[in-house]
Amino acid sequence: MSKNIEILCDKLSDADAVLIGAGAGLSASAGFDYSGERFEKYFSDFIEKYRFKDMYIGGFYHFKTKEEFWAYWSRYIYINRYMDAPKNTYSLLKEIVKDKDYFVITTNVDHCFQKAGFDKHKLFYMQGDYGLFQCSQPCHDKTYDNEEQIAQMLERQQDMKIPGELLPKCPVCGKDMTMNLCSDGSFVEDEGWHKAQERYADFLRRHKGLEMLYLEIGVGMNTPSIIKYPLWKMTYQNGNSYFVSINFGEAYAPKEIEKRSLCINCDIHETLNEALKQKNGEKCD
Repeated sequence: MSKNIEILCDKLSDADAVLIGAGAGLSASAGFDYSGERFEKYFSDFIEKYRFKDMYIGGFYHFKTKEEFWAYWSRYIYINRYMDAPKNTYSLLKEIVKDKDYFVITTNVDHCFQKAGFDKHKLFYMQGDYGLFQCSQPCHDKTYDNEEQIAQMLERQQDMKIPGELLPKCPVCGKDMTMNLCSDGSFVEDEGWHKAQERYADFLRRHKGLEMLYLEIGVGMNTPSIIKYPLWKMTYQNGNSYFVSINFGEAYAPKEIEKRSLCINCDIHETLNEALKQKNGEKCD
């Protein structure tokens, strides 16, 4: 790992700017596991009743009542959006890039970047945010903060159901509200989403042809067209750029850019921790 960390730090130092593309693997490395002990702690009753293996499976289950649906999802949103990640992985990344001109694009919807202190004007949450509700139809292009409503659902749910009066309803048409997640054609791209998209486009324009570091972290092949393929293409088109992929067991680059690529198939948290040590002049493990 030490040689890879040295290359990463050198490329980071030399770069005019850094574009970070982050996927679910980053949050997983930070301790946001969707199965195992964490899942069992908060969903033991749902596990006993439905034999769910992880949070994802429960998230796709068709519950018989909306009250039970929101009992499940209020817990899901609370622990994956409003609780802090067990590890300081995001803070390590922030310390590594804080002195650079950077921008972040991510498919993660857990708000971990902002909670770690990243500048919100340098973030583009491309697939939504667990912390936002939208109309399920949708009848208008606006989203709503849900922290207070989620807290009430948690506090008042009993027997795996929330009270009917807490079911979220659209303030415009009165129909059901849902999460602002890009899962189908009803995803609302609100004003904040479009402003973030514009800032991202401006970042790309300002740094076209410059010495760029494209840093892909925790991005798998579930939705490669959103982050992975665009970063590969940008690296290929910009001969002054360098591509780094950090993802345990899934770090790779196509042959067209392999001479300007570094693939680190190691734990993301450990890699970032070692990179920060080297950046600060400390001895790596």
